[in-house]
Amino acid sequence: MGDASTTGGVERSETGAAAPGLDEAGLLLDVDGAVATVTLNRPERRNAMTFATWRGLAAIGRSLPGAVRVVVVRGAGPSFSAGIDLGMFSGEGGGLPDGSDAEAADRFIAELQEGYTWLRRPDLVTVAAVHGHAIGAGFQLALSCDIRVIADDAAFCMKEPALGLVPDLTGTKPLVEIVGIGRALELCLTARTVPAGEAARIGLAETLVPRDGLDGAVRDLVDALLAVDAGAAAATKRLLWQAAGNTLGQQSAAERREQIGRLRDLNAR
Repeated sequence: MGDASTTGGVERSETGAAAPGLDEAGLLLDVDGAVATVTLNRPERRNAMTFATWRGLAAIGRSLPGAVRVVVVRGAGPSFSAGIDLGMFSGEGGGLPDGSDAEAADRFIAELQEGYTWLRRPDLVTVAAVHGHAIGAGFQLALSCDIRVIADDAAFCMKEPALGLVPDLTGTKPLVEIVGIGRALELCLTARTVPAGEAARIGLAETLVPRDGLDGAVRDLVDALLAVDAGAAAATKRLLWQAAGNTLGQQSAAERREQIGRLRDLNAR
C-alpha cells in the first residue's frame, strides 16, 4: 500500500489504495496533482450505496486539496453503481428514517445530499465515467457531475419510484433540465432502463465510447480540461450554471462582472 495522508479528517491515498477512513464507505480516493479520482469500490455489491457511502462522498468534497481542478467519479467492477443498497430497507446500516419526525428526517436527507452537491462547485469540473448499470442513487450521482462520459454497455434507471420512494439525491433538477419534464416523468414513473445509445441521444451523456475506450476518453477529456486557465474555467462554469435562471439582462450583467474579475486577475500577473 502506498503512502496515505489525511486532509480535513478524510484519509486519502496518493496511489489509489483503500484509505482506512473511506474503506468502510466503499470508496477509494486518489489525488494526483490537479486530478482527483473517486471510485465507488464495492464491486461485489455492484457498488450499491449506503449511508456511509454518501457521508464519505460528502467528506471527500469537504477535504479536497485546493490544487484539485478536475474530479473523476467511476465505479470498480462491472457496474458504475446499482443504487441504494436494499439491505438498508431491513435496517442494515441504521435503516431509513420513518418520516415521523419531519425536521429530523429533513436534516438526515440533507446530510446525505451533501455527498452530491459539492460536485457542482465552480472551482471543480466533475466527470462521471459510467459503465454498466447506473441505477437510482448511481444515476443521480452521474447527473450531479458536469460531464458524463459513458461506455456502450452503460444503462441508466431511476428506480426510486418503483421502491415507493422519490429520487432525493439532487437528481430531479438536472434530469428535467437535460431531458425535459415529459421525458423525465416517463423515465421516473416507469423506472425503465435507458441503454447507452438512447442516453447519449437524449443528452444524458456528452460522450459515448466503446467499453474498452472509456479510460482513454476520460484521460483525453481531463487533459483538455486542465489545458484551460483555472480562473477562466471557474468563472465560465459560474456563468453557465446561472444562465438558465437569468434573464438576458441579468446574464449580460453577470458576464460583465466575471470578465472584469478576469481582467483584474490577468493584469495582476
